[in-house]
Amino acid sequence: MSITMLYHLVLYKPIFNALIFLYNIIPGHSLILAITILTILIKLVLMPLSAYSLKSQRAIQELQPKLEELKKKFKDDKQALAKATMELYKESKVNPASSCLPLLIQFPFLIAVYQVFRSGLTNANFADLYSFVANPGAIDASFFGILNLSKPSVILAVITGLAQYVQTKMLTVKKAKPKVEGAKDENMLADMNKSMQYFMPFMTVLIGISFPAGLVYYWLLTTILTIVQQKIVFKKVLPPKA
Repeated sequence: MSITMLYHLVLYKPIFNALIFLYNIIPGHSLILAITILTILIKLVLMPLSAYSLKSQRAIQELQPKLEELKKKFKDDKQALAKATMELYKESKVNPASSCLPLLIQFPFLIAVYQVFRSGLTNANFADLYSFVANPGAIDASFFGILNLSKPSVILAVITGLAQYVQTKMLTVKKAKPKVEGAKDENMLADMNKSMQYFMPFMTVLIGISFPAGLVYYWLLTTILTIVQQKIVFKKVLPPKA
C-alpha cells in the first residue's frame, strides 16, 4: 500500500465521513455547526501533542536570557558555544526539537482537513462515504445566505489573521533590552521575533482569501481554541517568571 493510499484511508476518509455524518444528524443540516463540532473533536484528539509543543516552546523561550549570555561568553569560540548550549538544554531538561515534532505530526491532519474542504464541499465526492454514513445527496454550504462556506471570504480571512496575531503575540516572551556591549545579535533576534508577529497574520490573510470559507472557519476556530489552551498552559503549567 502506497503512502498516498494510506493517508487517504487513515486521515482523509475518516475526517470526511465525520463531517458528513455530523452534517446529516444535526437538525437543519447546518454545515457550520458540523464544522464547529468537527474542529473541536480534532482539537481534542491533537490536544496532548499541541500542549506538549506549547510547553516546549515556552520552556525554550524562558532559556533565551541564558542562551544570550552564553553567546556573549563564547562569542569567539563556536565549538565551546555549541557544547555549552547543549549542556544548558540538558540541565534544563529541554529538547530543542521537541517544540517542532508535535507540529510536524499535526501537519498531515491539516492537509487532510484542507482537502476535505477543498473537494468535500463540492457535492461530487460522496464515493468515499462509509456504508453506514448516509449520502446527503447535496450539501448546503450557505450560512443564512450571508456566507457561502464553499467560497472564499475576505472578511473571515481578516478575522482569522487577527486571531493569528493574538496567538503569535502570546508566544513572545517580554524581556528587558540588554545594556551591554555586543548585543546587536540579541536586538536583531528580537526584531525578527517582532516581525513574525505581523508576518504570520499577514500570510494567514493572504492564504485565507483564496481558501473556501469553511476551511478558514476551521482555521479560525482552531486558532481560538489554541489561544485558550495557551492561556491554560502558560498560567497553570509554566507561569511566567517574575
